[in-house]
Amino acid sequence: MDFFKNLKNIYNKVSEVESTIYSGKQDYLEIYERNIQLEKEIEERTNELNIANKRMLTLQHIWDMMNAARPLQSVLETIVNSIPGELGYLHANIIKKCDDGSEKFMVVLAQSNDVSIKRVERLIKIPFQARKLIYSQDSLYAKSERTGEITQTLDIGETLKSVAPDVSDEIIREVVNGSPSKSIINVPLYTRNSHFGWFNVFSSRKDLTAGETDFLTMFAQQIEMAITIAGLFEEVKAQAVTDSLTGLYNRRYFEEYLKKEVTRALRQKQVFSVIGLDLDHLKQINDQYGHAYGDLAIKTVADIIKRNARSIDTAARMGGEEFNVILPGVDSAGALIAAERIRKALENEKLDTIDHVTASIGVATFFEHSDNIEDIMELTDQAMYQSKRNGRNQVTLAKPISETSWQEVAINTFTDILSKHNIPIKPELANELKNRLQNPEQEIPKEALYSVADMLTQTYNPLHHSGVMKSKVLLAVSLAKRFDLPKDDIDNLRIAMLLYDIGNLMLPQELLQKIAPLTEEEREKIKTHPIIAAREILQPISEIQNIIPIIEHHHENWDGSGYPAHIAKEEIPMTSQIILIVDAYYALIEPRTYRAELTPRQAVEVIKKDAGKKWNLALVQEFINLVDIDT
Repeated sequence: MDFFKNLKNIYNKVSEVESTIYSGKQDYLEIYERNIQLEKEIEERTNELNIANKRMLTLQHIWDMMNAARPLQSVLETIVNSIPGELGYLHANIIKKCDDGSEKFMVVLAQSNDVSIKRVERLIKIPFQARKLIYSQDSLYAKSERTGEITQTLDIGETLKSVAPDVSDEIIREVVNGSPSKSIINVPLYTRNSHFGWFNVFSSRKDLTAGETDFLTMFAQQIEMAITIAGLFEEVKAQAVTDSLTGLYNRRYFEEYLKKEVTRALRQKQVFSVIGLDLDHLKQINDQYGHAYGDLAIKTVADIIKRNARSIDTAARMGGEEFNVILPGVDSAGALIAAERIRKALENEKLDTIDHVTASIGVATFFEHSDNIEDIMELTDQAMYQSKRNGRNQVTLAKPISETSWQEVAINTFTDILSKHNIPIKPELANELKNRLQNPEQEIPKEALYSVADMLTQTYNPLHHSGVMKSKVLLAVSLAKRFDLPKDDIDNLRIAMLLYDIGNLMLPQELLQKIAPLTEEEREKIKTHPIIAAREILQPISEIQNIIPIIEHHHENWDGSGYPAHIAKEEIPMTSQIILIVDAYYALIEPRTYRAELTPRQAVEVIKKDAGKKWNLALVQEFINLVDIDT
């Protein structure tokens, strides 16, 4: 009995051990299987992380490019070439929607340089980038534009046929059958809240996952940012060189381009012509109809110039109602024909309310009239002004520079003053200045006049800047043209601007450079400088007798409170009034021993306060218009 009892106990214990072992085995199997599943999940997450990191690096690369000031085309090409390989993408492109007013169409801005596209282009002959692609309302592109969502199509052949219907069905089938692409994923692009175009990827898969959609959305956002940044840059760049009202180039661009054209003309020994155009009666249009119609007249001139200019011509709005056009390779005869064509087209253009407008036009030709560009611009200006003086709405060809004489009169006057030692300056300086004036090979006569006037001014005003005299003369002449002064009056004004303050040379320097407030006696002493200039220095020079009254009265005020004669209003020569306002402006923006210089805007505000007192209102308004344009 004990034997069987012990045997049973042993059996029970063995069963317990077997049960324990079996249970442990099950636990081990479960742990093993769980480890295998975990390793699989880790591998999947690692792959996802690697893909995510790669995508982030791609996006970072694009961002770095956008901050490297590269051209938009280069950025877009790099973007589309960075996407193939991601998630089985075989090809990518960026398409822009266009509208020329008559039709809507699409163009490929950039596409990846891959095997797939090379094969397609061999088959279709004309590359997609060289085509005007068809835009239809029932296409994949129109659908994604309407919904603003990413769309996918498996019908690659139909999509290609919709944008390039001239490609035969046979070639489309060959393109599709020989391609590993299974679908096209289309992502709409927007810049500054307006639809721009589409970003397309050709995928080797038919499915489109949520994670893939998120990635393509982020990728498209980088493209949109690149396009937006480039667009803003182009706008700023365009604004820097174009006139906002007309779309023509502005003065700054014109002057830079003119330098290049002169260099080209000198190198190739080829003429070019300049057309100067001034809109007639703009002030009357503004006064009678309002400034909106004045702007319409200005824009009409610009449109006529654009329609009648060649693609190689360069047109600019120089400010106000003045325009210039450069005609490369055109002599004076050809330029006259071109100018007359513009004049006639403008005369025949019908406008709302104001009916039509006309323009006074001048023409000058480089090499024919002068080989100095400043002379050419001045001659163009003079010819344009002559058209205005002769009745407007006509074209005038400039006279050669040899027929103009104001520079010669000014040079002779300065030479006479310096030779006779009528002013108290050192003999060495007098000789240096005479050499500048009498050596045309060393310096352009007009530039020599400006520099001599500047140097004389610096002898009694050390704070005077070189180059200011030229700016003064140009501003005074522009102002005179606003009031249709005759050419002779303008030439006299040029000379008077160079000489009007020469009487200061006869005053004590300590008086002119005094920091403390002047006494009444000292102020009266300074007021004598116009009389000194007119009667003691300039009176003996016969060539400038008609200039002396201009200088003598350049401190007369509109209300009669000026000096030396206390004349008022129309009694004051307009040329004297112009000198007074130009002189006042430059005195304000230059430093003085007793004060710092003002900004141009501050100086204009000071001048405004004396409108109707020191100078007439019309003069102030035209002056402000000119200064606003230049500053």
